[in-house]
Amino acid sequence: MLLLNFFVGGIMDKELKRQELINENGQLIISGNKNKYNILLVSIIGEVEGHESLPEKTKATKYEHVLPELAIAEDDENIKGVLVLLNTVGGDVEAGLAIAEMLSSLSKPVVTLVLGGSHSIGVPLAVSGDISYIVPTATMVVHPIRMNGVVLGVKQNYEYIERMQDRIINFTSTHSNISEDKLRSIMFNTSELSKDIGSVLVGSQAVNVGIIDKVGGIDMALSGLYDLINSKNDSKMHTV
Repeated sequence: MLLLNFFVGGIMDKELKRQELINENGQLIISGNKNKYNILLVSIIGEVEGHESLPEKTKATKYEHVLPELAIAEDDENIKGVLVLLNTVGGDVEAGLAIAEMLSSLSKPVVTLVLGGSHSIGVPLAVSGDISYIVPTATMVVHPIRMNGVVLGVKQNYEYIERMQDRIINFTSTHSNISEDKLRSIMFNTSELSKDIGSVLVGSQAVNVGIIDKVGGIDMALSGLYDLINSKNDSKMHTV
């Protein structure tokens, strides 16, 4: 009986820790699949929070939570791949780019899946993996950088914003199948949004223009990630 209570208690403790990770960081380790692979699941939801804290009731992804988890995943031999789930309205540009750069520099296979939406800085985040997927009803709003609050209208500020915009365009183009010129034409479109410039891409439209690789859901995303891991394992065997 004591052994049974210890076993049940251990399961409950493990489940509580899993729940705490989800509640605090939106991250956990997927295990128990037929391939016996440990997969780091990262969810980027709501608004990407930067150096300033967002209001308490705002759904947010904190970059100071995501970056350490990705660093641990890179150095952990037991973690074989990363699956990123995206449903974000965008947010802090520097924080978003930091996460995107971190994802793109991992040696482990990374697959991204757009669910609901991946707007603004969510666009480079969506293309930061080895393969990107989008569900048929998900949207991507592609638009230039928007500045909040009072911005001094001086030459230096405009140049900084322009350089930041170039960084986003270059990163997105480099990690997807869309050219910089095509991306700029979509981003600075003046005919689609009534009070703003930019474009809304739904599902297959994001694939057709070359931003996202494939239309698909969680089954295809996980299958694609397992294929990448298997391919990497095979290449290691051939080089040994």
